[in-house]
Amino acid sequence: MKKFGLLIKVLLPLQMLAFYAYGQKIKPNHIQFISPGDSQEDIIEKAANVVPTVRQLRWQKLEVTGFIHFGVNTFTGKEWGTGNEKPEIFNPTDLDAEQWVLAAKAGGIKQLIITAKHHDGFCLWPTETTEHSVVSSPWKSGKGDVVKALAEACRKHDMGFGIYLSPWDMNAPSYGTEAYNDLFIDQLTELLTWYGKIDEVWFDGANGEGPNGKKQVYDFDRYYEKIRELQPEAVIAIMGPDVRWVGTETGYGKDTEWSVVPVNNLDQEKIAANSQQNVNVKPTWDKSKEVLGSRESLLNAKGLVWYPAETDVSIRPGWFYHKNQDDKVKSPEKLLDIYFNSVGKNGVLLLNLPPDKRGLIHEEDVKNLKAWKALIDELFDENLLKRATGNKKFNKSLVDGQLETSIVPSKTKEGYEIRFDFKNPIAFNVLVLQENITKGQRVENFQLEVLKDGKWQSVVNGTTIGYKRISTLQEVNGSQFRLKIQDSRLSPEISEVGFYLDKQ
Repeated sequence: MKKFGLLIKVLLPLQMLAFYAYGQKIKPNHIQFISPGDSQEDIIEKAANVVPTVRQLRWQKLEVTGFIHFGVNTFTGKEWGTGNEKPEIFNPTDLDAEQWVLAAKAGGIKQLIITAKHHDGFCLWPTETTEHSVVSSPWKSGKGDVVKALAEACRKHDMGFGIYLSPWDMNAPSYGTEAYNDLFIDQLTELLTWYGKIDEVWFDGANGEGPNGKKQVYDFDRYYEKIRELQPEAVIAIMGPDVRWVGTETGYGKDTEWSVVPVNNLDQEKIAANSQQNVNVKPTWDKSKEVLGSRESLLNAKGLVWYPAETDVSIRPGWFYHKNQDDKVKSPEKLLDIYFNSVGKNGVLLLNLPPDKRGLIHEEDVKNLKAWKALIDELFDENLLKRATGNKKFNKSLVDGQLETSIVPSKTKEGYEIRFDFKNPIAFNVLVLQENITKGQRVENFQLEVLKDGKWQSVVNGTTIGYKRISTLQEVNGSQFRLKIQDSRLSPEISEVGFYLDKQ
């Protein structure tokens, strides 16, 4: 889970590739081509019409997902294994996957991803590809299946289910040869066919030496094709085409986060020639830039794709359980701040919950998860904007909790504007904004103002909104407010606006 090169594959049926000259309606799509003769206005119009796929939209709406790091490292106390660990050490005494799911649900988590195989190569399911698995462990006399247990618990409690399968394998003798890609495909096939619906497949870019001292050339295109064949609704992250890494494991996203990013190696002729097939596209761009998707980066691109950010962090300092970290579990207040800076910065939060040697989420983690969810529920219990007077129909669409219902603010000389008037003054310190991303991500700059003594005073400024933007501010009091969109890629589609009072 280090910062390695990213890899994208985009699936492009021919009928989805139509694009139109500037001045005509651009067909919304998760990819837009840029032609050599396109003007800056053409490019911006196309950027405004890049939208998520169905699978990406479902994933974005989850907001908070969970990671389950569990394996031989749990019993050695290491973060990364060596591949030489004996399966006999894997022996949880009270493994209860349902407890994991219920603990996650208590924290508001909507989907869990299990480390079916980490870099050490130990498999948590009875794979037919190697004996380095639960089959060779004393747990349940070699008859156990951690992946099955979690998959069934997730289905029972309406929880999304995903798998992490490490491409790096320090145990597999074939690692470093083409035969390993065959083995990896076999492992993927087992995981994607034995356990029902899979909602997410998670890869990282770790690539080190195997038992023979060689590094592997991963055939990601082949992996993607197998996933699309067997689980077409699953998002593929992080070394994948659907979801990218935000670039840090702190849980904190960037202040400016675009889901629309440039790609520079689209071959339209090749795509047209393979119109009835899945075509792999590997966009290349400078990952070191702080802001992906800026206007400047778009102008030099050959195409644009929807590629949203996932923000990952562990509830503990480590990714696997360590007893000496029982007193270092992130507090509910810290988790709330992380929520503001991940989900609230146009990302999805992936929070790791590592089970202990018993096979249970530790009591301290469970306690803090519940308290975190209580803080969120209390904070967002009432949207004060529902008290606003004026055009009820206009305001209703902004507070109905439906992403797909949106309005275009009134056009002004300075951009776009929405007014909010209250009969009685209100006080709040948290602002929530959402764009209707089914129509694209468009807002580049926004400002909220309050009317004081006949003058408009700035309350908060921001750049991108995207799926969700949460701004915390000093408590503001007033009865007249206006949201100004100063810069936008075409007309902004504002889906939700919320004024909330954090009493903590």
